[in-house]
Amino acid sequence: MSKINLFNVNVEFPIFNASSRRLANQLIRAATGGQVGRSEGGKVTVRALNDINLQLKSGDRLGIVGHNGAGKSTLLRLLAGIYEPSSGKIERGGIISSLTDIALGISPELTGRDNIITRGVLMGMTRSQIQAQMNEIIEFSELGEFIDLPVRTYSTGMGMRLAFSVSTIMQPEILIMDEWLSVGDEDFVHKAENRIRAVVDNSDILIIASHSRGLLERNCNRAIWLEHGEIKLSGNIDEILDAYFGKSNSPA
Repeated sequence: MSKINLFNVNVEFPIFNASSRRLANQLIRAATGGQVGRSEGGKVTVRALNDINLQLKSGDRLGIVGHNGAGKSTLLRLLAGIYEPSSGKIERGGIISSLTDIALGISPELTGRDNIITRGVLMGMTRSQIQAQMNEIIEFSELGEFIDLPVRTYSTGMGMRLAFSVSTIMQPEILIMDEWLSVGDEDFVHKAENRIRAVVDNSDILIIASHSRGLLERNCNRAIWLEHGEIKLSGNIDEILDAYFGKSNSPA
């Protein structure tokens, strides 16, 4: 059964070489909107997420809204397992795929083929699973013979096609996104859109952070509003979007 449950979760980051609390406060608030304090050992810390309680089950489509620095990216990384709580408890059940940074693990010095293996391993796939789908990934990327050349020889569009092709090969039970993913050259965009649509539709749980009201209305049934690392509001999608964006009288 797919699920993610958070109970009183906090995420804190230590700030090293901070000469004063005032300096740390100015820098961290400007960068993250987090809450600055000190740990028991006296180190300056920023609390990026504070007392988060959230329960997600199969069928939930969660939209996350909030200003830049509200903690959306930190929450997505926490849900994906990239971060673990500083305190509190998190339960995860199901295969999770995060499309928040599809270029993670792509090395310009390695060939496209080697990068498929590296990226696949980072996604939690076994080498045998990657090899079984290698031809499909290469065919979808449309890279042809370039697949055995170093990625540094690729154009930006080619590099994005490679990253997208391997990142979306696995059908997760829980899909985590930061905005809608659309990459590649003009001719590649249409089939990329079809693939991401299929991955979204077939996931048990969708979590997406976005500044687009229309995107969230079309894809989500629940939402949370983050502010300074805390959940300000939680509820059905229309309720939260009306509170955050203001009431809308026109269709999305």
